[in-house]
Amino acid sequence: MFKVGVFGADGRMGSEVVKAVQGADDMELVAGVDQGDDRDAVRGADCVVDFTHPDAVMDNLEWLIGNGIHAVVGTSGFDETKLTRVRKMQSTTPGAKVLVAPNFGIAAVLMMHFAEKAAPYFDSTEIIELHHPNKADAPSGTAYHTAELVARARREAGVEPMPDATTSEIAGARGADVDGVRVHALRIQGLIAHQEVVFGTDGETFKLRHDSMNRTSFMPGVLLGVRKIASLPEPLTLGLEPLLDLT
Repeated sequence: MFKVGVFGADGRMGSEVVKAVQGADDMELVAGVDQGDDRDAVRGADCVVDFTHPDAVMDNLEWLIGNGIHAVVGTSGFDETKLTRVRKMQSTTPGAKVLVAPNFGIAAVLMMHFAEKAAPYFDSTEIIELHHPNKADAPSGTAYHTAELVARARREAGVEPMPDATTSEIAGARGADVDGVRVHALRIQGLIAHQEVVFGTDGETFKLRHDSMNRTSFMPGVLLGVRKIASLPEPLTLGLEPLLDLT
């Protein structure tokens, strides 16, 4: 039986995690903690799922690592600086493993995997991510990670820089530049989480699109992370790909 705690338990994603854990035959909910609650309530958990806020997650991870509790993190806003901080925490207090997943949707993970595979075959790649207007960060963690994968695949294949003759623009019109890949963020009422990766070459285009219709769609990936985190070979794992044998 996996003993699980949830940080951000009253939030949109956290409340879904609470229900998913309670509905899993092999899991027991130790406690759901939200802003203002005592984190000590999750002591005794094997793993804590964190869906909080980019401003709170690093303090939560420091507490979890310090207490030897594994962490499955869905909170956005992770860049290499934050990941380096997590590795430093783990080197100081080894034992707790951390899984940071930009997206827990299985289809979304496959989209990122396929984007990485396709990237070297096209002259141009840009990413459009669409989310609800209450999302705190832009671009999304999924879009940022997708751009990193695309850029790495292009570098490893020795592909030329993407063509772009823009010399005059309103700031932001061409989107954010993530390692040479343009990422455009839309915040639209009524949306949940969506992403499109657009590829182009001479006479041909190719699009990959993922749509999350509800937050329940992320729960199989979250529960997979809870079940697998203790057996992961590395202290810090980024993305669900290793859990799905996609690496």
